[in-house]
Amino acid sequence: MRSLRRILSEPLGAFGIALVVLMVGGAIFADQLSAFDPTRISPRDRFLPPSAEHLLGTDQLGRDLFSRVLHGGRIALSVAQFSTAVSLVVGIMLGLIAGYGPRWLDNLMLLLFDSIKSFPTVMLALALVTLFGPSLTSVVIVVVLVNIPGYARIIRTQTLTLKAAEFVTAAQSMGASTARILRFHIMPNVIGPLLILASMDIPVVIAIEAGMSFLGLGVRPPTPSWGAILNDGFTAIRDTPWIAVAGGLPIILTTLGFTFLGETLRDVFDPRLKRRG
Repeated sequence: MRSLRRILSEPLGAFGIALVVLMVGGAIFADQLSAFDPTRISPRDRFLPPSAEHLLGTDQLGRDLFSRVLHGGRIALSVAQFSTAVSLVVGIMLGLIAGYGPRWLDNLMLLLFDSIKSFPTVMLALALVTLFGPSLTSVVIVVVLVNIPGYARIIRTQTLTLKAAEFVTAAQSMGASTARILRFHIMPNVIGPLLILASMDIPVVIAIEAGMSFLGLGVRPPTPSWGAILNDGFTAIRDTPWIAVAGGLPIILTTLGFTFLGETLRDVFDPRLKRRG
């Protein structure tokens, strides 16, 4: 509770939490907040402007955009949550192994991290879509592969620093196994900053999912996605700009919310990195 009060005492932190709660709440209660089926086609209601009935208007197929935005939030947040969790777990494991293992293994894993990181995200997405086809699975794999090297490098660097610490040396002299040292002595001291970084990476993951869906490489129609809505809006942006607004606004708000929240968490839990103003 004390940490929450400290976060809420910061204007950016309070604003970030408000936006995150708004986005997450909209995704969770999408069925209750909208009376329309996000995939129901109604040709008679094509390109309706925002109104009391359709808060964000309708698209080229007469589908309610407010309902599609809410249900698209489920897709975006689910992908972000699952892929970030997988990236964290794998990145932590590989980073601990690289930092605590022998020098040759460290060099080999660094080469692997740099090789993966050198691939442009779009090229990696195209390669995976060619193998697996456009789907949520392809989006998750792309996000995981893009994020793992960064997380692993951070954990590796901190592990190398703690490897020579006195408490680690003491544990080694008492006969503690490598697994025990990594689990109880090193990981608790390196995971905190990574969790803060992960919270700031969530909007990046959402942007990747939206970008792949915008290019037709992500979720398949008629599944609602912010990127697909944005793509629909650009085809008729001069006559019906509300479609592009409906697709782009939630991406902007989610990015602002998680970024402000992540920066406040960094300032609260790691004062050494506090912004200089």
